[in-house]
Amino acid sequence: MMKKKDFIFDGCNMTELAAKYGTPLYVMSESSIVDKCREIKARFLNQYPNTRAVFASKAFQTLEVCRIVTREGLGMDTVSGGEIYTAHKAGVPMENLDFHGNNKTLQEIQMAVDYNVGRIVVDNRYELQNLNQYAGEANKKVKILFRFTPGVDSHTHKFITTGQLDSKFGIPLENGILKEMVKLAEEMEHVELMGFHFHVGSQLSSNEAHLAALDIALKMMKEVKAELGFETKELNIGGGFGIHYTGDEKTVNISEFLDPVMEELYVKCEEYGLSVPEITIEPGRWIVGEAGVTLYTVGSIKEIPGIRKYIGIDGGMTDNIRPGLYDAKYEALIANKMNQQETEVVSIAGKCCESTDILIYDIELPKAESGDILAVLGTGAYCYALSSNYNRIPRAAVVLVKDGEDRLIVKRETYEEMISREI
Repeated sequence: MMKKKDFIFDGCNMTELAAKYGTPLYVMSESSIVDKCREIKARFLNQYPNTRAVFASKAFQTLEVCRIVTREGLGMDTVSGGEIYTAHKAGVPMENLDFHGNNKTLQEIQMAVDYNVGRIVVDNRYELQNLNQYAGEANKKVKILFRFTPGVDSHTHKFITTGQLDSKFGIPLENGILKEMVKLAEEMEHVELMGFHFHVGSQLSSNEAHLAALDIALKMMKEVKAELGFETKELNIGGGFGIHYTGDEKTVNISEFLDPVMEELYVKCEEYGLSVPEITIEPGRWIVGEAGVTLYTVGSIKEIPGIRKYIGIDGGMTDNIRPGLYDAKYEALIANKMNQQETEVVSIAGKCCESTDILIYDIELPKAESGDILAVLGTGAYCYALSSNYNRIPRAAVVLVKDGEDRLIVKRETYEEMISREI
């Protein structure tokens, strides 16, 4: 009889890990995260002078992940007071933080100023005025970028498109609104405008939208220099680099994606008489997405003859809302049956009381039995980050693996912890 073969991820046996920590369980590969950070350094930071890379921590932020990316030389992109606080507690140098958000609260603005966050990416006039006022009260001068909407189509899911004209993010270029903001900032005593920021979308397979947005940005930079005398020192071109989830999807090659962007930057800056600004990128999903696997235990199995076979698991939309939210697709395998033939087409059903709680439709897997361990691949980005207590289900634990060693970095939530804030 053929010996049973289990799924090994970064040197660790996933079946054994599920038994040790329970399921659902997020498993993150430290080796994968480190490799991606080092690829960014080798293929971008070391290739081009005057560049930065900040990890878009909304994709997956824990204290330990903050420490890893900081140790590897990346800064951090944050979008809330909670993300700033987590980075601070993890020991991330605050000058390495960028702070985004379309509606930063007054408390978050004050926090960013008090913590000496390196760059605040301003999204609107309301925020700019509040920031200048509080910085004045704190007797500080803060460095800012203006986020603008370039008005380009990134050809991705409409829920993760951000650069189009009709967007909740950013300052419109139309009707001179951005130029008015530049004038206003230049007159303020407690903000220092360093430059601009754009973001065109997420899970991008092509740099077409980045090149289009860069062309728009450089023309705008030329105009504000000619009309207002403002020389752009920094330009943040966002992230959104795509990864492999299923089928023929390919993880973006950083060199192939960014080299044409940088070449265009140098050519157009010389043509327009502009100094080459410092360029920042914001990879998030690209760093952590493929570093993650989620483990589940198979429970109920329901077959509707001639229609569908459902495999029930002990998690679902509470630990991965993306299929329901974005129609996201995933690959999966049965971790304790790696050497068995794929024999049936099934759909993976979550345990939540929602019809939309289907993780994967119509996937070919070995014949599943109750007690099997299902591993869903590529779950490192936006699964833990978007997790919830819907149906009063406690949040899952997170384990970090590296070269055959495992360590718990987020404890499994208990029922008591889940209700601990209630009175």
